[in-house]
Amino acid sequence: MHDFARVLADQIPGAAPRDVTVHFTVRRQAAAQHGYRSRGGPVTVYAQALHAQLYGLPTDEEPLPAALDALLQAAHTVAGPEQQSQVLQQLAEQLRNAAEILEWARNDAHWRQLPVPTWEWLRDATDRTRDLADGLDTLWPGFTAEPPARAAPPQPVPHPAAPRTGATTPVPSAGHRR
Repeated sequence: MHDFARVLADQIPGAAPRDVTVHFTVRRQAAAQHGYRSRGGPVTVYAQALHAQLYGLPTDEEPLPAALDALLQAAHTVAGPEQQSQVLQQLAEQLRNAAEILEWARNDAHWRQLPVPTWEWLRDATDRTRDLADGLDTLWPGFTAEPPARAAPPQPVPHPAAPRTGATTPVPSAGHRR
């Protein structure tokens, strides 16, 4: 597995595999056909999956990381709705931990007699963080189901030809730029 990671990371000379991420997208001509999907993440994760797939090895179902930076990396590599749900559950738990840290800081600010706005801001931040965690608890179950199939993007409507009798130049309509 390390050999695969090293070969992928060597695309950036001198970079260690732990410092390299990959990103996969489909060609522009095929993007709509595949729902404009893309994936990416740490090269070591893709090397492990590639190694297991090529040699018929079982893939390790490791628990999600607790550190937010590692959870962010995991979020970019999850494949299915069940894993997406697990990432959101883990995020809710980490938000609860963050709320505990904010509460600790709020109590310390009060004990140290810091200015009242400091204590109030920390109190509000603690409450908002707990609200976010509670909101995720109500939302993550919805991620376990597959999303409905995307409809094809609307086709552009042809603009009528400008009248030929005037000397004015037609003004292009405002639209989405690519």
